[in-house]
Amino acid sequence: MTSTLDRPTALPALQVGSLTVDPAVVLAPMAGITNPAFRTLCREFGAGLYVCEMITTRALVERNPKTLQMVRATPAEHDAFSVQLYGVDPATVGRAVEMLVDERVAGTRPAHIDLNFGCPVPKVTRKGGGSALPWRRVLFADIVRAAVRAAGDVPVTVKTRVGIDAAHHTYADAGRIAQDEGAAAITLHGRTADQLYSGTADWSHIARLVELVDIPVLGNGDVWEADDALRMVAETGCAGVVVGRGCLGRPWLFGDLAAAFAGSPRRTLPTMAEVAAIMHRHAALLAEEHGEVHGCTDFRKHVAWYLKGFSVGSDTRRALAMVSGLDELAELLAGIPDQAYPAAVLGAPRGRTSPPRPVSLPEGWLDDRDDPRPPAGAELLVGGG
Repeated sequence: MTSTLDRPTALPALQVGSLTVDPAVVLAPMAGITNPAFRTLCREFGAGLYVCEMITTRALVERNPKTLQMVRATPAEHDAFSVQLYGVDPATVGRAVEMLVDERVAGTRPAHIDLNFGCPVPKVTRKGGGSALPWRRVLFADIVRAAVRAAGDVPVTVKTRVGIDAAHHTYADAGRIAQDEGAAAITLHGRTADQLYSGTADWSHIARLVELVDIPVLGNGDVWEADDALRMVAETGCAGVVVGRGCLGRPWLFGDLAAAFAGSPRRTLPTMAEVAAIMHRHAALLAEEHGEVHGCTDFRKHVAWYLKGFSVGSDTRRALAMVSGLDELAELLAGIPDQAYPAAVLGAPRGRTSPPRPVSLPEGWLDDRDDPRPPAGAELLVGGG
């Protein structure tokens, strides 16, 4: 089922180095979510750039088996495989990029490499990684430079947050440094690290970054619907959008985004029966990747997102959250009465939320912004991806 709205003219494609992204929409890497199955499903609905789960550079360089499996491209991605790397040491980051570009450990040469400097998770920031790292601007510059040099003609981009907290903004320096070191674009999430995923993203910082740099700026944060993406572009002047939690349980959002960026008013409002078919397709893709039992087990985390707002009995929800086979899943889904898409959930936040809290940082981390030393042990807790 679809609905229509009045829409403006088409928006231009995004140019990231030699890579053209049309529409200018990027799937944000999400741990345990943006695996080959989910990327395939999103691609079937729309177009854009679909980034794999975040890969830890140390684990990749050490050829961790789990990491090598996570970084494999699907056949459909061989011309547009996109990788996000997490790293804190310039030498390790450079070596990881070399492996991707020269050794083709993903099975193909990536079309794009993104560097994660936006993760706000305490176990990462307390070691100086993620959104804590841009505070150390010399180290940040060294990492971006190492990646760009190792990547050659493969475009390297950067993803970051506004800063550590309201007193320690980093995005302006990070944008200028990333541009100076050869990054092809930068993504800004409109929250500080201490906000985690609470409150509302402040898009005014995205607009300011657009004014500060010449490379494309992508906006991230609170894109729940295609119209949010259009509003973000209109309000900030950003060159494209990065979508994370908004597509959880709604892979068809990428079809809406493609339509919106093409100037079309078409929007998708699937019935329960149509959502059930998408759910089964998602589980089947996971089963192809991991085997039926493990694939269905992994699918369980998606059930509540898909069913958000629909009238589904508690017994059925519990059974779906324990499903272990595709036939069992099909039977349970067939028992749910068909119904219209719940309009009440349109535009509502999805996925993880958490109250703001002070950012955990290494002792003395804020003392010297020009300290070039990589933080000790920052990759130990995020190894294997």
